[in-house]
Amino acid sequence: MPHAKAASSHPLRPRRDQRSSHFQQPRFPWFWHLWGHLVLTRPVNVFIGGLSIFVGALVTGTVQPLQRVLLACISGALVAAGANAINDYFDVEIDRRNKPYRPLPAGRVTRRAAKIQALLLLALGSAFGGGIGVLPLLVATLTAVLLYVYSWRLKRTVLWGNVTVSVATALAFLYGGLAVGRPWAASIPAGFAFLFHLGREVIKDVEDMHGDRLEGAVTLPIRHGLRTALGVATAVYALVVLVTPLPYFGRVYGLAYLVVVLAGVDTVVAYVLVQMWRRPEPVVLHRLSELLKADMFVGLVAIYVGR
Repeated sequence: MPHAKAASSHPLRPRRDQRSSHFQQPRFPWFWHLWGHLVLTRPVNVFIGGLSIFVGALVTGTVQPLQRVLLACISGALVAAGANAINDYFDVEIDRRNKPYRPLPAGRVTRRAAKIQALLLLALGSAFGGGIGVLPLLVATLTAVLLYVYSWRLKRTVLWGNVTVSVATALAFLYGGLAVGRPWAASIPAGFAFLFHLGREVIKDVEDMHGDRLEGAVTLPIRHGLRTALGVATAVYALVVLVTPLPYFGRVYGLAYLVVVLAGVDTVVAYVLVQMWRRPEPVVLHRLSELLKADMFVGLVAIYVGR
């Protein structure tokens, strides 16, 4: 029994099972419950959601009245937090296998508490939208409902889930434009955001094919095959390349916009399309997906400098 002897040779050092037990039963359980509720909302994603709304206002040329913009950012952040929480609520069984460290499968938050938290956050986010105006209230409420239905039904369907996420992303920019009374000025970045996210969501579905198939999801590449899904993503991004120069030729944005969008956006999109057809492997597609995420920021810079 040499192994047992080694384990007992350090009386002051807890064994592996004791250390695990210590972490499973923290000294301050109330703190870990609160922390679990915070983690459930995915704070980094919440911050990005609020920032997207601020950028949606910024690209219109103003962030005034600032109070309305900040109210819109808070509203959007609350909706994003609620959407993330309800997503974990519906995905709890999947997370037990794939992400056991998440608050629900780890037991730090109960399903009932998670659902109540999610619904309260979604309702609060919509209510804050009402503090800006009737139309922002409708946009916030529509987004909250869309994201709830996405987690409930649409997430594992052919294209509907992809379209829902893309619409919600586009609405964030329109929301920022509404806050400053210039929704039309935010419509172009909102349209680009929709197309960009739609193509990226399809690529992510191809990347996640193996895991989605095990979970019983019926996404575009699972239903119609890898080549069809890559073809759809290619068509979406080909449309992006075709329409991005139009605001310059329509005299909406200046020459600086055209230079940045051609060099920094369309060139990257072309590279991604070539690479995803050459090597449609999960690790490569993940890298390309992250590259596209970064390229969205370049597109926003193009709009801002071209105003």
